[in-house]
Amino acid sequence: MVARARRAADLPDLDGAISGCFACPRLVTWREEVARTRRAAFRDQEYWGRPVPGFGVSDARIAILGLAPAAHGGNRTGRIFTGDRSGDVLFAALHRAGLANQPTSVARDDGLALRETRIFSAVRCAPPDNKPTPGERDTCAPWLHRELALIRPTLRVVVALGAFAWAAWWPALRAVYGIHPPSPRPAFGHGAHWSGTAVPEVLGCYHVSQQNTFTGRLTPRMLDEVFTRAKQVAGVD
Repeated sequence: MVARARRAADLPDLDGAISGCFACPRLVTWREEVARTRRAAFRDQEYWGRPVPGFGVSDARIAILGLAPAAHGGNRTGRIFTGDRSGDVLFAALHRAGLANQPTSVARDDGLALRETRIFSAVRCAPPDNKPTPGERDTCAPWLHRELALIRPTLRVVVALGAFAWAAWWPALRAVYGIHPPSPRPAFGHGAHWSGTAVPEVLGCYHVSQQNTFTGRLTPRMLDEVFTRAKQVAGVD
């Protein structure tokens, strides 16, 4: 898997390789079980049931790093943050920020396009209970690191959605940029901001999960502030 990730010549090549990954037995079993049994509301739909690649432009100045695909969202539709409540919140915010051409994301062929932005996750398969293990994160890391390497020439800022994504970022400093991660690691928090030398700046944002958005822990205004800051750092109008 590590060698295959490193061989990926471009993002389409990488996306295809990611979609064929079987490296984590627990995740493979779960994603395929969900795709086979399906949720009642989607009983007539064919689930993707594979790892979910990144989505967005190849010359992104802004990256959004999430946790993992949702069982009945990205694992169903084959596109990250597509077809679930978290995606409804995220893409509405990106549309308000002028980074998406529409506020909804329901299917791979719905016409959604991003501007200056690419979205991907630390773990590419849907995990049971939305909780991948640190070991699964580390196994999946070569895909993340190669994706970052491919957009490295233009990337200026990474928005980490949640503490899991925040933790997944620091090993990339060594793997992609050849820089020792800070020690101790900067603490995650909504609005956290870290900057280094010759690397993208990192912004912390509460995850767009229903647990956060339904309780008001993360509001549309809070998301808008994060993406306004990301655009400023990236030099995006």
